[in-house]
Amino acid sequence: MLMPAPHVDQRRAARSLFFRGWPVTDIADELGIPRTTIESWKSRDEWAKAPMIERAESCIEVRFQTLIEKEKKTGGDFKEIDLLGRQIERLARVRRYQAPGGNEVDLNPNVEARNAGSKKAPKRNEFSEQDAAELRRQFHESLFAYQHTWRHSADERTRMILKSRQIGATWYFAREALDDAIATGRNQIFLSASKAQAHIFKQYIRQFAQETVGIDLKGDPIVLWNGAHLYFLGQNARTAQGHHGNFYYDEFFWSQNFEEINKVASGMAMHKQWRKTYFSTPSATSHAAYPYWTGDRYNRRRKKEDRVEIITDRAAIAAGLRCADKVWRHMVTIEDAERGGCDLFDLDELRTEYPPDEFANLLMCQFMDDGDSLFTLAAMQGCMVDSWVDWTDLKPLLLRPFGMKPVWVGYDPALGQGGDGAGLVVLAPPDKPGGKFRGLERHRLKGMDFEAQAAFIRRITQRYHVQYIGIDVSGLGQAVYQLVIQFFPLVRKITYSPDVKSLMVMKAQNVIDKGRLEFDAGWVDLAQSFMALKRTMTDSGRHVKYSAGRSTEIGHADLAWACMHALINEPLEGRTAANTSQMELY
Repeated sequence: MLMPAPHVDQRRAARSLFFRGWPVTDIADELGIPRTTIESWKSRDEWAKAPMIERAESCIEVRFQTLIEKEKKTGGDFKEIDLLGRQIERLARVRRYQAPGGNEVDLNPNVEARNAGSKKAPKRNEFSEQDAAELRRQFHESLFAYQHTWRHSADERTRMILKSRQIGATWYFAREALDDAIATGRNQIFLSASKAQAHIFKQYIRQFAQETVGIDLKGDPIVLWNGAHLYFLGQNARTAQGHHGNFYYDEFFWSQNFEEINKVASGMAMHKQWRKTYFSTPSATSHAAYPYWTGDRYNRRRKKEDRVEIITDRAAIAAGLRCADKVWRHMVTIEDAERGGCDLFDLDELRTEYPPDEFANLLMCQFMDDGDSLFTLAAMQGCMVDSWVDWTDLKPLLLRPFGMKPVWVGYDPALGQGGDGAGLVVLAPPDKPGGKFRGLERHRLKGMDFEAQAAFIRRITQRYHVQYIGIDVSGLGQAVYQLVIQFFPLVRKITYSPDVKSLMVMKAQNVIDKGRLEFDAGWVDLAQSFMALKRTMTDSGRHVKYSAGRSTEIGHADLAWACMHALINEPLEGRTAANTSQMELY
């Protein structure tokens, strides 16, 4: 019986299946064609000798046609059609390259345009006019309303901005400074509490240039093609000397030796072409920068008739105001930020998480009176150092930042899932009796259940050589403890009581008073956490309690308590050759 001649598409389909590794017998069964016919096509068309590119083209063609003929296409189908189309185009370029006379241009058309251009090497850190215009466009389009207020104030000689936490001030001023440096060639100087904090500016600037126009800025300082220098300095009068340009002073209300540093910093911008910008969250009224904000510093050495009234009322400076001392002042609370378009916060949740006094300080731009605090601003400033400069054995960018040196971990868990945050602090213990504790890492964790909290602690044990972990077993703490003990059997359970909390506070005060605790000056949140702690009496009047407002038993200052959970691993009187035992906290 004579079989009808197979359709040419069957021959192509058979070849495609062969290229995909199907045996001849299986191809014949799949297509309903005699095996001898398949063998004849294979031999006549030399399928086995076909080059790899031809095999790839065949497979792509079949899949492409299948998707094109599909009536109801999904989003994934359209993506695959686009991908296959690009592969067909790429294989066509390879065909042209392999043909007689083919060259690199056939593979990459951009080569021809590149070769046709100037052979002159591009300048380092160079922005074209188009780059500058695109960078400025994206900069302006990304701003919230209060950041536009800052942008319109950029020509003010001196700006002083009081702000809520986490509203994008450092992010904004990094972009403003880069835009100004490109447009004018003026130097930009970033002064922060520490070198690590200053490099956040650098990170934002490099990220902005890379993501916007694909330019990878290099160097420290970054030197643009037009001569503008971008300096990133820690809070050290010696390192700040000798530079000139616009300067930005980050978190100046938390700086040490403010008068000395400010004298040097303001000298960097003494010429009339330079601009000065101070911005910070509030600290305490005892800080040396507070009289600058209120205007008392301006009026202090002037005759009575020459004194001026400086208005710092929130309503008066809500839109920015150049005051009588020629300082442009602005205040942005978290509520102002929300009204200005910032949708990054849930204010109701934050009001639940933070007690009123701490909410007012951290988010509503109100200064603390640290007279009743267990840990004053002055005491905390004594702990703040420039870790990048002072600590040579810490390498934060490595997988094991502290090598095999021992660390202690303190953890203060959240009271309940979805409620307040949990705090974790990693301390390097003293390497000799009476030595210093050093804060290597701190974290605030929100919205995690007990399993996620335990998993986070486990990752810390994988990054450091952990010798001790102290966990408060209140709230979710007991559940976290039960999971942590499975991978770290030496974890220590801390059960809160008035006596236990008193011991921890006394230990922390002793360590801090003796200058034995250090952490990076950029850790403003840890300093705020300690300063929030106050001593009061229980309702019965029989016991002292320590509270920051979250509850009468634990208080809110999670980072401070986490730090104390680690500090308490050293005996109250300190570790000596004859005394290595821990205090009993069960």
